[in-house]
Amino acid sequence: AEHPSLENCREGFIQGLAEAGYKEGENLTIDYKNAEADMSIANQIAQSMASGKNDLICAIATPMAQAAYNAAQPKNIPVVYTAVTDPVAAQLAKEDGTGVGKITGTSDKLAVDAQLKMIREFLPDAKKIGILYSTSETNSVSAIAEYKELAPNYNFEIVDKGISQPSDIPMAASDLASKVDCISNLTDNTVVSSLPTLLDAAKKAGIPVFGSEIEQVKNGCVATEGLDYVALGKQTGEMAAKVLAGEDPQNIPFETISEYSLYINSAALKDLNMECPADLASSAVEAK
Repeated sequence: AEHPSLENCREGFIQGLAEAGYKEGENLTIDYKNAEADMSIANQIAQSMASGKNDLICAIATPMAQAAYNAAQPKNIPVVYTAVTDPVAAQLAKEDGTGVGKITGTSDKLAVDAQLKMIREFLPDAKKIGILYSTSETNSVSAIAEYKELAPNYNFEIVDKGISQPSDIPMAASDLASKVDCISNLTDNTVVSSLPTLLDAAKKAGIPVFGSEIEQVKNGCVATEGLDYVALGKQTGEMAAKVLAGEDPQNIPFETISEYSLYINSAALKDLNMECPADLASSAVEAK
């Protein structure tokens, strides 16, 4: 789907390839298509790409990665994915991290423990954290399971609400915002595509929304312990270069990015009469 995080992945991917010697317009041709958050379109794109003369397919986000692998595997075309939260749960990788076939890539696994700790420091009296997610996205289901496992360590209760399509979001967001002290947003592709709707519902309820990466904070979330999707895409491009050079992707375990940063949106905090805690302020980066 089109949203800034995934666009950043794409840009980083092209940078990573270029630094490895594969430069668009010189020795590389890229056929870029967007599924517009529609799985039927995703499957059509994947089948079309698998039927073409492509040396590799890069799939951005879990639904696209699953569609690409299903289409490419019978054609023996390697797939390299990025922004897949849980490759094992998505059945793209084995427990040891290697691919289930000719596939590898990078995970954008959330820093859930760090996020919960950060929210507790911002909201010392909060009890309930709301999470809105798409029931069809395994990445979100996996993330919520980890939130629920770790939340008691910080005396939080997770209140989750699932949606099946974008049109469900306005009512679901309003209902969720009325029941919690704050919302922690995932990298759920469907929900992120409608982030303004979620932010509007939270604003009406007078509660903050914490994002999961810098672009969400730029767009109105108050803060995040998040990752840089350009860097994630670049790391993926470097892996893709190895595959193009002849390495078997099935033998390359998927990778994660280990460096997370605290990003804040001072304007969003001010709107809610919130401040960045003093012990976090020194390491916080203003999302611009």
